[in-house]
This record gives sequence, structure tokens and C-alpha cells, in this order.
Amino acid sequence: MKIKSVKKIFILSLVLLLAVSALLSGCGGKTASENKADSSQQSQSSGSERKPSEDVIRVGVYEPMTGASAAGGQMTVEGIQLANEMFPEVLGKKIQLFIVDNKTDKTEAANAVARLIEQNKVSVIIGSYGSSLSMAGGQVAKNAKVPVVGCSPTNPLVTLNNDYYFRVCFIDPFQGKVMAKYAFNTLKARKAAIIMDVSNDYSVGLSNFFKQAFQQLTGDKNAILAEAKYKTGDQEFTAQLTAIKDLKPDVIFAPGNYGESALLIKQARDLGITAPFLGGDTYEAPEFIDIGGKAVEGVAFSTHYTAEAPVTQVSRQFLDAYKKKYGKDPTAFAALGFDAYLVARAAIEKAGSADPQAIRDALAQTKDFEGATGIITLDQNGDANKSAVIKQVKDGKFVYVETIQPD
Repeated sequence: MKIKSVKKIFILSLVLLLAVSALLSGCGGKTASENKADSSQQSQSSGSERKPSEDVIRVGVYEPMTGASAAGGQMTVEGIQLANEMFPEVLGKKIQLFIVDNKTDKTEAANAVARLIEQNKVSVIIGSYGSSLSMAGGQVAKNAKVPVVGCSPTNPLVTLNNDYYFRVCFIDPFQGKVMAKYAFNTLKARKAAIIMDVSNDYSVGLSNFFKQAFQQLTGDKNAILAEAKYKTGDQEFTAQLTAIKDLKPDVIFAPGNYGESALLIKQARDLGITAPFLGGDTYEAPEFIDIGGKAVEGVAFSTHYTAEAPVTQVSRQFLDAYKKKYGKDPTAFAALGFDAYLVARAAIEKAGSADPQAIRDALAQTKDFEGATGIITLDQNGDANKSAVIKQVKDGKFVYVETIQPD
């Protein structure tokens, strides 16, 4: 009886074992050797996904989509994306954009460029709105030897000693001179005050160039009555404005982010300051008028483009396409983003490859390129030599005043 019981248990166990084995097989169970082979195949597939596709040309974009300069970054990206839609290929391959938000932060800007290079494996980068952000990202690009085409960073330091950074905009020495001439010739100003954002390289640099040019035009080393200071994020400017009010300047030059600048001008008017305010290209954002309201009426500033006076055939092509896509007139930043993309694309075509070094060398040879903002020729520093536009706020809109050619 015991032997028969043992046999029954053995047979029953064997049947159960076979049933479990069949069940596992039916659910996709595999042997250890099969699983190892699958694991190896999955690893190879994953590696293949990380490797850049040879069917596309990878172009990176790092712009402030959030933070204090979000409006500027978003306008720039609109122009870049429009250009990509209109001219989606080069060398018979699709151009794939990788857009990273640098969050209006220098550290984030450097990280964004590193990510585009190391993870996205881009061949060329476009950006950034904001000179400080461009300088932070530029060093990373230089070390990795990947070229960058700037849209609107105007501080001379952006391209200084960086053979891998180029830009399609004019620079602050010219912009500062343009606004000093406007103050001296058009407004007949002989005494000026400056209010600058000392945490913003753009604001500090442009203020210094305006000061030098204005002093030279007036022949008066004391033509600048005061230089008041604040920092990005400040909301209260009463102390600086009160000190300037007592000096009674003929004009006030206050380049800075559109948000703080609009608040500053609004508070100045509330204090009874009637002197004309002048600024730089950062004023050209709808938010400047939204925040400043009637207080910013009459404010004049330098910028890069106007829809009211197209300067090339590409200007008209861009204007028509932008209006059709977005249902509004483009800003200078959208036009500069458009041009930066076209210049990068032309360099890729001239290089005949997606090799970053070859593209850099082609960018350095950019000459008489017809863009939306004008004819672009890059000098030995990678800077564009081109005209500037002056606009003024009138009836709640940005209105074209005149175009100033470089000397």
C-alpha cells in the first residue's frame, strides 16, 4: 500500500509539473538562453534609438520660453518654427528641431546647450534671446565645438573670443549710437539720465554705449546727469526716479526687460516726470504696452525690423507667411528667429554635411545673405553689419519712425 501511494504521488507531481510548464509556455515563458538573447537584442535596439538618425539634420534651439524673458523667447521661436515649415529640408534631408526652454536663467541656458549637444546630438544651435543667456550657453558650445547662430543677443561679449558663436542682429555699440543720435538730433536733448538693470549684461552694455555716444555728440563729459540702478525682478523704482526728477534731464535712457521697463516708466509718469523715455530692442513686446498702458505712449526704441517697411523680397515673403500662420504682424524677434534659421540652413547646405565644424566654417563665410531683417554679412567676429529701425508707441501700437544705416 505504501509503494502504490508513493507511485501515485510521483505521477501526480509529474503531471502537475508538465501542466505548469505548458502554462508558462502558453503565456510566453522562455528559457534562460532565450531570455538572454532577447535582452541582448533589446539593448542593441535601445542603443540604436539613441544614435542620431542619418535621415535628418538635427538643429537645436534654446530660448527662454518661461521666466522674465518668456515673451521674447516665444516670439523668436514662432519665427524659427515658421522658417522650418517653409524650408523643412536641406541636403535632401528633413531638418528636425529640438527646442529647449532655458527659463531665462544663465545656469539653465548652459544646461540647455549641453543637453542639445550631448543628448540630442545637434549639428548647429539657434539662440538665445538675452545676451546673458547667450554668453552662458556660448561657452558650452565653444568647448564642444558646436556652432551657434544668435537671433537677438546684442552685447559684443557674446561673440568675443568665441569662434563658434555668430548672430544675425546688430550689436550694442551701434544700437547705443543710434539712440544717442535720436536723442540729440530728433529730441534736441543735451542732458540725459540713464537707468540700468545692473543684473542684466544687455542693459549695462547698452547703457554704456549710449553714454559714450551721447557725450561725444554733445561734446560734454557731464551730459549724463545720473546713472540709476536696479535689478531684474524689482517692482519699486521710486527712489531712483525721485533722484532723477530733481535733475530735470531732457531725456531718460532706460534699456531693460520689457516688464520692469514698463513698470519703471509708469511709476515715472505717476511721479510727474515728463521727460521722454528711450530704450532698446527688448521693449518690442506686446506685454510692454499691456503693462505700461498710457504711460508708455511716446516711448521710442531701437529694433531690428518693421513690417511697415519690408527691406527685401524675403521680408515680404516672411510677412505674408507669418500673418497667414499667426494672424498678426510679426515682431523683430520673430523675424530674427526666421533669419537665424535660414542662415544656419544655408551654412549646412554650403558645408554639404551635418558636421559641426564644417557648418561653423561655412557660417564664417556668410556674405550678402538676403533675410527678412535685411542683407546679412557676418564680420570677422561673427557679428552682422546691418541697419537699425526706430519705433515709437503711438495709440497703443508700435509705429515705425525711421531706419538708421550703419556708418
